Amino acid sequence: QVHVVESGGGLVQAGGSLRVSCEPSRRTFSRYAMGWFRQYPGKEREFVAAISWSGDNTHIADSVKGRFTISRDVAKNTVYLQMDSLKPEDTAAYYCAAKLTPYSGRYYSTAEEYTAWGRGTQVTVSS
Repeated sequence: QVHVVESGGGLVQAGGSLRVSCEPSRRTFSRYAMGWFRQYPGKEREFVAAISWSGDNTHIADSVKGRFTISRDVAKNTVYLQMDSLKPEDTAAYYCAAKLTPYSGRYYSTAEEYTAWGRGTQVTVSS
C-alpha cells in the first residue's frame, strides 16, 4: 500500500495562489488514481479534485471550478493542486488520497473510495 505525503500549504492573502504537492513516501503513484480533499474543523472531508492515473481525466468540485487545477508529473512522481484566486473560505486542511485501480482513465470523487491518505497540509487564506 502506498503512503502519501503532502507539502506546500501555508498562509496566503485572498486573491493569491498556492500550490500543494503530494508524493509517495516509498512507492510510485503508477496505477494510482489520486484525489484532493479538504476538511474544515468539525466537518466531514469534502471532495476538491481528482485525477486518473493516466492523467488524462480530471474532475474538479463546483465550489473551486475555474480556480483550482489538479495535475500529475509522472517523471517527478508528484501530484499537484494549483489553487488560484484563493478565498478565505478555502481555508482548510488539505488531504491527498490515493486509490489503486486497473482503470487508467478513471477518477474517484468520494472519500470512501480511497485507501491511502496523507496527514494533510494546512492552507490559510487571509482576508
